[in-house]
Amino acid sequence: GQVSSVSVDENGNAWVLQRPSSIRTDQKGRAAPPVVVFDENGNFLRGFGGPGEGYDWPEIEHGIYVDPKGFVWLGGNGKTDNHLVKFTKDGKFVLQIGKKSASKGNDDTENVKQAADVFYYAKTNELFVADGYGNRRVIVFDGDTGKFKRMWGAFGNTPTDGVYQPPKVSEDARIPAKELTDRGPEQFVQPVHATRVSNDGKVYVSDRGGKRVQVFGLDGKFETQVFIDRYCEVPHCGNGQTAAGTAFSNDAEQKYLYVGGGIDIVILDRKSLKFVDVIGGGGLLGGGHQIATDAKGNIYVAQTNRGLQKLVYKGMGPV
Repeated sequence: GQVSSVSVDENGNAWVLQRPSSIRTDQKGRAAPPVVVFDENGNFLRGFGGPGEGYDWPEIEHGIYVDPKGFVWLGGNGKTDNHLVKFTKDGKFVLQIGKKSASKGNDDTENVKQAADVFYYAKTNELFVADGYGNRRVIVFDGDTGKFKRMWGAFGNTPTDGVYQPPKVSEDARIPAKELTDRGPEQFVQPVHATRVSNDGKVYVSDRGGKRVQVFGLDGKFETQVFIDRYCEVPHCGNGQTAAGTAFSNDAEQKYLYVGGGIDIVILDRKSLKFVDVIGGGGLLGGGHQIATDAKGNIYVAQTNRGLQKLVYKGMGPV
């Protein structure tokens, strides 16, 4: 089915979340489970998932993340998906945050609303959630109990309800970012699609609708942002790039930030957010709905209706 997300564990296994409901009717009987695990060579290891006792399975599978403790977090972006679920690696249910169809909006501290992605930060034992398709915020929960900790919107503002309507800009009117004086919308533009926390405690939020990545401290204090092809900010632009999925390079300093979206993966210097290069997909990458890296520097690309790709790290070339 549609491959919506991928996460790589400490053993180099790729955990893939796919949507059995998206398979055409005459082949649904052959559908794999929603969670499918492959080794680094692409060999099937196991699978699990679907409705069960004691928890609500997502209506439309969207995000998967395997945390350093070995737990698997799942979320969905269906209309009733106002919750997150946590499992062991063998598919045993552990915890549910929120309830199905229970969200009260951006002020709600008990439920999410069509959350797109999560990331567990071990140093503080916290779960950072890109919340997401229905809300316009980052929300943080305790990694063990699911208790609410804090939340924020774009620029650290209080997140609000409502839908932002971006201005229509023709291709002829696109201008370089250096000539712009505005900093973009004061709220995230749905969907808030991914969140990652670096080793040095910086929170990177993919504001896909706003075509930007914003950076915060762990407390939600805004630090900086970079646009991804809003008005040709990067040298390689005009290909419908956006900030959908993000991942860090595997070196200790996490020197590079990979940003998936459109047909390529944009490489940025993580600390300065300056453009470095692109990994050109030739139309084959499908934008990287969500992306992940492994300990060897390889990049995994979840492409929704184009399946899963693994890009093998070959070392550094000239910049």
